[in-house]
Amino acid sequence: MKNILVPTDFSENCNKAAELGIKLAKLYNSEIHFFHLMKTPVDWVKLDLQKEMQYPETVKQIGSAKAALRELDKKAEREGLKSRTFLEFDGGQANILKHSGHFHHDFIVTGSSGTQGGVRELLGSNVEKIVRRADVPVIVVKHQEVSFPFKDIVFVSDFSEDVSEAFKHVISIAEKCGAHIHLLRVNTETDFNSIDQGLNPIKEFLKKLPDLDKFSMNVYNEPDVETGINNFLKYKDADLIAICTNGRTGFLSLFSKSIAEGVTNRSELPVMTIKV
Repeated sequence: MKNILVPTDFSENCNKAAELGIKLAKLYNSEIHFFHLMKTPVDWVKLDLQKEMQYPETVKQIGSAKAALRELDKKAEREGLKSRTFLEFDGGQANILKHSGHFHHDFIVTGSSGTQGGVRELLGSNVEKIVRRADVPVIVVKHQEVSFPFKDIVFVSDFSEDVSEAFKHVISIAEKCGAHIHLLRVNTETDFNSIDQGLNPIKEFLKKLPDLDKFSMNVYNEPDVETGINNFLKYKDADLIAICTNGRTGFLSLFSKSIAEGVTNRSELPVMTIKV
């Protein structure tokens, strides 16, 4: 993790994401970039100074955004980090991902500005679309206070596809934090089976990771995946939920579109997604 991107709209949850980004950057000795995308009433980059004065409210908003970015920059520098800030105008999710690709970020940390855990508009784009289309791991921070270093990470999969490469990102964070990884498979109504049968795919998965320690295997039979995750969390505290996505369907076979969005949207815990 050499270069972390933190898209922000300066909301409370985005500020928590920025704090987490700084802590991750310090843990990995990474460079960190703070990015704000701002909507303007006209194509701002083409205006000269005289024409800018015709939009005093926009000029004020730009000044506030620049000041907020400077504060984030100072926070990172106080931690001894190399930091950069970017303010761009208009556009949407494609701008964020285009920016990320241009600077070769290998991790994105952002916040949902929704209420009660819901993902709403961030920087003119939908956070869930960023999660789906980003080629790098993404952590979305929600209303619950972030506990870092992470001590308990839940990795949710049906383990029917080879996710060992994506899982290495989870291992990396877990090792840096000294965290315990809880491998969770949720059997739904379409594939209810015994716990032993449910454990078999996890055991096969672990054969590729002989050096993995500090983990547990868990199988739940539940009506749906979200219920399984929520019921697991009733009995085991966690700091982070991790799931995998793929570029074709957005999410692996365990997750239908609605389930995946539900996990990302409604979980109060930070959710980390990794593209396979």
